[in-house]
Amino acid sequence: MDLHGRQLCEIYTDLLIQYAKEDERICIVESDLMRAIQTLKFREVYPKRSIDLGVQEANMIGVAAGMSTLGLIPFTHSFTPFASRRCCDQITLSVSYAKLNVKMIGSDPGVTAMLNGGTHMSFEDIAILRNIPDMVIYEPVDGVQLANMFPKILEYQGAVYIRLLRREFPSIFEDGQEFELGKATTIKEGTDVSIICSGIMVHEALEAEKILAKEGISASVVNMHTIKPLDTQAVINEAKKTGAMVTAENHSILNGLGGAVCECLADEYPIPVKRVGVKDHFGEVGMQDFLMEKYGLLAKDIVEAAKASISMKRG
Repeated sequence: MDLHGRQLCEIYTDLLIQYAKEDERICIVESDLMRAIQTLKFREVYPKRSIDLGVQEANMIGVAAGMSTLGLIPFTHSFTPFASRRCCDQITLSVSYAKLNVKMIGSDPGVTAMLNGGTHMSFEDIAILRNIPDMVIYEPVDGVQLANMFPKILEYQGAVYIRLLRREFPSIFEDGQEFELGKATTIKEGTDVSIICSGIMVHEALEAEKILAKEGISASVVNMHTIKPLDTQAVINEAKKTGAMVTAENHSILNGLGGAVCECLADEYPIPVKRVGVKDHFGEVGMQDFLMEKYGLLAKDIVEAAKASISMKRG
């Protein structure tokens, strides 16, 4: 399977089809967005394992939970605000409280919703679902990471929420690289400041690392692809190594990746941390470049945060 230069949602659907050939438990439950995420291809191959309920996101979760009680592995999908805040009670009680095995896709996370605007642009989906016990929250960076983690997500018995881009994204990882749920991936080693990042912000963090290097600042870049459970040991190790930290996420800084990292460090190893993310704001209509500039999600914002964190460390 070609994992480069393709939309992540297309790779996701191809993975569903591939693994469904060997595992008859895999099925999909959609809410009128099969065309958006290209799962119409799955329905063509497995029509009896595909359900489209129309615009009924909460019901979608309830149906998927029921299917899970029969031993099936249902994958649900909607745009991130509808996959999280609209379904929160059903996810909490029907899936997590009942300890059922449902995999939930939230597509177009954060600013990647672009022209769909504020109603479809969720900066709080991680914050909502991170509070639910035993929930796994995973955000793949590229097709290589998604493909490697897909069988591990299938093997995991429990609720998993996947933040998934619908479009193409620059490849970060090389074919064959291995990943683990709950284990961060260090991309660059540094000694002056640590950048903990997820999703589209990994690319920005790597650009920031280059800018900082030209100024004589050595930065670690750590991809925290599993936001819950957080790899607390990786966070603590970086804190001890560099003594200054930046978090970068395509999400609100409230109760997302930045919040999780700060909670960990407050308990275990307090150091200066600056959070790059959306600062208590609703979404709006706009192209991604414009939105990332407006909300302070660019490499230059990470550079500024890194320098501020280092300054705090020094004094």
